[in-house]
Amino acid sequence: MARHPQYSQHYQVGGTSGGRSGGQYSQSSSGRGGGGTGGYHGQQQPRQAPAVSAVVEQFSGLGVEVPVPAQPAPPQPSVVAPPASSKALRFPLRPGRSQTGVKCIVKANHFFAELPDKDLHHYDVTITPEVISRGVNRAVMEQLVKFHRDSSLGHRLPVYDGRKSLYTAGPLPFHYKDFQVSLPEEDDGCGTPRRDRQFKVVIKFAARADLHHLGQFLAGRQADAPQEALQVLDIVLRELPTHRYSPVGRSFYSPDLGRTQSLGDGLESWRGFYQSIRPTQMGLSLNIDMSFTAFIEPLRVVDFVGKLLNKDVSRPLSDADRIKIEKALRGVKVEVTHRGTMRRKYRISGLTSQPTQELMFPVDDRGTMKSVMEYFRDTYHYTIRSPSLPCLQVGNQERPNYLPMEVCKIVEGQRYTKRLNERQVTALLKVTCQRPRERELDILQTVYHNAYNQDPYAQEFGIRISDRLALVEARILPAPRLKYHETGREKDCLPQDGTWHMMNKKMVDGGTVNYWACVNFSRTVQDNIARGFCNDLAQMCLISGMAFAAEPIIPVHAARPDQVERALKSVYREVQSKVKGKELELLIAILPDNNGSLYGDLKRICETDLGLVSQCFLTKHVFKRGKQCLANVALKINAKVGGRNTVLVDALSRRLPLVSDTPTIIFGADVTHPHPGEDSSPSIAAVSDWPEVTKYAGLVCAQAHRQELIQDLYKTWVDPQKGTMNGGMIRELLISFRSASGYKPGRIIFYRDGVSEGQFYQVLLHELDAIRKACASLEPNYQPLVTFVVVQKRHHTRLFANDHDDTRTTDKSGNILPGTVVDSKICHPTEFDFYLCSHGGIQGTSRPAHYHVLWDENKFTADGLQSLTNSLCYTYARCTRSVSIVPPAYYAHLAAFRARFYMEPDASEAGSVHRNTAPRAGNCQDGSIRPLPALKDKVKKVMFYC
Repeated sequence: MARHPQYSQHYQVGGTSGGRSGGQYSQSSSGRGGGGTGGYHGQQQPRQAPAVSAVVEQFSGLGVEVPVPAQPAPPQPSVVAPPASSKALRFPLRPGRSQTGVKCIVKANHFFAELPDKDLHHYDVTITPEVISRGVNRAVMEQLVKFHRDSSLGHRLPVYDGRKSLYTAGPLPFHYKDFQVSLPEEDDGCGTPRRDRQFKVVIKFAARADLHHLGQFLAGRQADAPQEALQVLDIVLRELPTHRYSPVGRSFYSPDLGRTQSLGDGLESWRGFYQSIRPTQMGLSLNIDMSFTAFIEPLRVVDFVGKLLNKDVSRPLSDADRIKIEKALRGVKVEVTHRGTMRRKYRISGLTSQPTQELMFPVDDRGTMKSVMEYFRDTYHYTIRSPSLPCLQVGNQERPNYLPMEVCKIVEGQRYTKRLNERQVTALLKVTCQRPRERELDILQTVYHNAYNQDPYAQEFGIRISDRLALVEARILPAPRLKYHETGREKDCLPQDGTWHMMNKKMVDGGTVNYWACVNFSRTVQDNIARGFCNDLAQMCLISGMAFAAEPIIPVHAARPDQVERALKSVYREVQSKVKGKELELLIAILPDNNGSLYGDLKRICETDLGLVSQCFLTKHVFKRGKQCLANVALKINAKVGGRNTVLVDALSRRLPLVSDTPTIIFGADVTHPHPGEDSSPSIAAVSDWPEVTKYAGLVCAQAHRQELIQDLYKTWVDPQKGTMNGGMIRELLISFRSASGYKPGRIIFYRDGVSEGQFYQVLLHELDAIRKACASLEPNYQPLVTFVVVQKRHHTRLFANDHDDTRTTDKSGNILPGTVVDSKICHPTEFDFYLCSHGGIQGTSRPAHYHVLWDENKFTADGLQSLTNSLCYTYARCTRSVSIVPPAYYAHLAAFRARFYMEPDASEAGSVHRNTAPRAGNCQDGSIRPLPALKDKVKKVMFYC
């Protein structure tokens, strides 16, 4: 197959006959096979645009004029100026009903909710003294309602959001009233006498919550969703579960909702349910799904410590043990057990540095000291049994109280909010993995258990909830046919149930690896085993269709994990000296199974320092050496060295909707949010090989913690010598597309992952503006047509087969078939969105991806965008399966996750001794963001993140 030529940087400006965008920016070349048609035999030629008269400008210091490939006629202009604010912004309406695919009926975990006809009133609440805890606020309001409902509240049963808002079905008999409320105070751990806490509560009329506009919105006669009315209904339906269960976000948990499961180290999983009221095409819908999370086991603290450390705690603890215990217990609430029925509660603020037997404290103002051991023996007639353990510190830091661990028990119902270790994550995933039939029954059982229609709050407000899952019309889109190389026994294939295999097939465009090396960091893998593994891997790459050297260019290099940088640079130099004028093209690395920061260090050094792509193997996979594993790895290696594994037949025959007719760049964008205190790492992946649309270049950057908007899409700065400079990820990838394909894009399709509904307006306004500015910086009046689509996976809609035994609509796992799409009933009342389950189920219940179009100048039909998105999901390079979200968004996620290795050392618990102290990107001491180390150019051009 013809290779794309490399282009030197060059900028060309001119005019097109359509008056569209004013010419071609480029990184000049000798053309793409003369006319830009290099590729597959029988491939249709692109439609040619009229010749472009060019005025050549210098770009990035290179001003050599060369021929520019002709390109297909761009689409007719329909560019709309981006709105300046969310008030002027309207998301696209649904462009009619889709028709493609086999129709079927599925069930969705949405329950129809009747819109109440009550007169809803909103009241402002002020509680003095002000408290932060919603739990305390709710307790105060509960006492107020208990004593005043039948008098001052006029028999109304209000609902409360735990902050500033109270709602009633009908007016209260006053516009303004204050109440005095007494609340029994919890022990604060300071030893002071307890007394009732006094609160002043002021309730003041604020407004009527108008349900008329909600009805208009649901009927499609109003553009904006009346958020306050939806919020009121949501608060009403959450009021009773909030009293019954432990609320966490939008979910509720209780050991009564299902058997708890141990996660290890003193944690257990609780079953719960997610609940949210949503506006849909069928009216109001209550979305209910099962959820699970980690809670601290309600154990004696001594038993919890034993589980946490996994050892006998009767002996003195090391400093490392004490630090681990303190980290796990700080902030946890405990109750004492040594005072009979008096179970006072305290919150742990720390751990003593001394064991209990050495602790002394003053018992009077004269400084008389007494040991904790003596105090408990004299005051409570209690003998400390574990004197070698430290005490818990409770109360404030100025005057802490000491409590021996053995007299304290962890209070039930405390969610574990810290990071789970790998074993705990695995255990939690095992618990949460429910087959579709089981999950559906659990959801129905939750609805029955909650008895919404007997809920006194729902009855008060006139809300009725259906007890049946919504039946929704769906369609099953056909799988796309995939093209493989002509020399294979099978030249193309049609996936079944979202999967296929490489047997009898060869990669459509196998990459070339002439010079490769292997570094072995595992002490348990002997040299002969490593050599044998390398031979097997090379053989698999050859069989799969790559031009791959049979042996590494130098013998396998054994190295210690704590000397990763020295080992990699040594291998690199040795290869360079052996193949003068050539370069090392691939590094294979064998790692210990528990390798701490080694993997991240290796990727950072290879990609930002040496300019190498690498493929890592765990020791256990080297010993197994399965053919399927090696075949999958060959796919990843081929993508990393610039090859293609497969191509959509529709792409080769130019039948992809609104992609094949005009050069089109498809972006995926994501922001990976790390753990608290760490910076975010946004990333962009963009297709670079139109019209095949299989290769994606990836870029990453660093930005402030928890910042959702991608800041570096487009940027300008002032250079002292050159003046104002333009840059940013969009601009760089547009240039890369022009360089690789020979065309400038006439369309942009932007799949944006990781955006919640509340951020739609903000993200679109910022990022669409950045796209426009990046295009204009390349060429005056250059405005390709933009379609901006949000991809959501973190939602709670699940789709179930109407008949779990019907093989026409379910796969072997019991899930709905890949390609099942829903764009009615449970979707937005008027806007362009759909649910697509593009992947086959492996275990558990498949989660469909939700696609919501926020901007569409390309005027996609429903069938066009759904079919394109579904087809792209079969082009993921790392496996022979369709994937759950569109690959550019998936690749952006992989690239963003990779960037975290550039930002800081891996904080994995498993053997994190292999630390590299080189400076990383992240927060600087002055609060600025230290940029990521730059990717080397030859890494940037390939799918290094695969």
